[in-house]
Amino acid sequence: MLKNIDPILSPDLLQVLAAMGHGDDIAVVDANFPADSVARHTITGKLIRLDGVDAVQAVGAILTVLPLDSFVEAPARRMEIVGAPDELPEVQREVQREIDDAEGQSLPMASIERFAFYEEAKKAYAVVATTEGRAYGCFLLKKGVVFF
Repeated sequence: MLKNIDPILSPDLLQVLAAMGHGDDIAVVDANFPADSVARHTITGKLIRLDGVDAVQAVGAILTVLPLDSFVEAPARRMEIVGAPDELPEVQREVQREIDDAEGQSLPMASIERFAFYEEAKKAYAVVATTEGRAYGCFLLKKGVVFF
């Protein structure tokens, strides 16, 4: 155990988050997402599992150590609902609150069409699979810079 580190952040996930560079994305996905097959295409080529953790908890924990990129328009992105791209399901509203709390300001997520999301997730540094049971609990977070 480490002090002041959210216990949701497994050793494998902490290693990935530390190894990521500015501008790298991490995909946090729900239980229905094809996480294993998509993860094989990522930079690490491996899947990080957070069994028993929902997407909101995962994003909240990740944002305790991961700065979002302040040099891009949309450092946080969400998968759009098929046929209703502007609709925000509860899971996405909850993640939006986690982002806003972590950033100390409103930082609206951009949306990505479902199949485009799959392609963007393949370009990510890694995929984090949660056991989020609600549909459209899929997010991309772009790592920013830590200023010393």
